[in-house]
This record gives sequence, structure tokens and C-alpha cells, in this order.
Amino acid sequence: MELDRGVRAQLKGLPEKLAARVARHLAAAGALIDEDPELAYRHTLAARARASRLAVVREATGEAAYAAGHYDVALAELRAAKRMNGATDYLPIMADCHRALGNPEQAIKLAKSPSVANFSTEAKAEMTLVEAGARRDMGQLDAALRTLELAPLTSKSRQPWVVRLRYAYADTLESAGREADALAWFHRTHAVDSDELTDAAERADLLERRQS
Repeated sequence: MELDRGVRAQLKGLPEKLAARVARHLAAAGALIDEDPELAYRHTLAARARASRLAVVREATGEAAYAAGHYDVALAELRAAKRMNGATDYLPIMADCHRALGNPEQAIKLAKSPSVANFSTEAKAEMTLVEAGARRDMGQLDAALRTLELAPLTSKSRQPWVVRLRYAYADTLESAGREADALAWFHRTHAVDSDELTDAAERADLLERRQS
């Protein structure tokens, strides 16, 4: 797997042999993260052991730790990366780590960060999903629904973020006992879910059978 130019640029400050070794570990992690996140995580740990002062290494370690379910490590590594480079891209993952660690209040606090206003539409959607999930963790179904209703649920895009927003909204509606609304939104999710990322069609079918 080829490393992108930005990553290679950061590695240039290392001695040549060390840079090559760290690059191999990062490339392996990138190639493995979807199929074997634990092994990808171990590769990033090997890179971190050799180049812990590089933000790109800490970022990769955090992302692999997150994928492997090591949420405390992920949070610590992404915080370190953020301190080094000031990037805010990691905030949705960091917020989701707080959720996974049983700290929904901290997740909501990050979701309210001023920098979220400058996020791409997709990143904003990710943060919305985390915030709504945190509200649900706290038993605040109405607040979760309001959070999702502020997002572009009716976007004409068929991107995965639209699918996930609609699905989360339908699921929350069902949890709130609003079955007719949930059914409509499961159908609306299925209508844009060409890659079948969700089980929206099956959820709609179950609701229809329950209502008939």
C-alpha cells in the first residue's frame, strides 16, 4: 500500500533506514485495518516505538486502536496527535471513544466544539451520529431526535453518511415508540442504501408485519 505524500513528508525528518521501517509499518497498518484491525494496531505500535514524536504515527496508532476496540488507547493517541498538529479531524472518533468508555457527557462536550462548524458535511454527520448516540446512552430520546433533525436528513446525496443519518433517525423514532414515522424513515433509508450498508429493508418489513 502506497503512503500518501503528506505522510511521506512527515517521515523525511527521520534517518533514511528508520523512515523506511516506519513507513512499512504504517503501510501494513493501512492495508490491514479493515480485515485485521488488531494486527494493524500492532504495526502502528511498532511504528510508535520508533517514531513517537511524529503526529502522523500517533494518528495512525489512534485510528488503528479505535478500529481494534482499544478505545482508551485511541483517545490518548488522538489527543497526542491533536496536540502536535492542531488538527480537529479526530474529534468525531474521540467523541465516539468517550461513548464507548461510558462517558456520553464528554462525547457531547466534544460535539459542541466550535471547530465542528468548519467540518465537511460528512464529518459533521459523523459528529451528529455520535452526539445522538450519546443522548440515547443517557436516555434522552427526544434530544437525540432533535439532534438528528438538525442534520441534512433529506439530502439528495446517496453517500454513506446520508444512509447512516437516516437509519439512526428511523431507529431512534422506533425506540421512541413512533412506529409509523420510523417505518417511513426505514423506507427512506433503504431508498438511498444502494450498497446495503444497513438492514433498513428488513426493519421496515418487521414494522409492517407488526402493524398489519
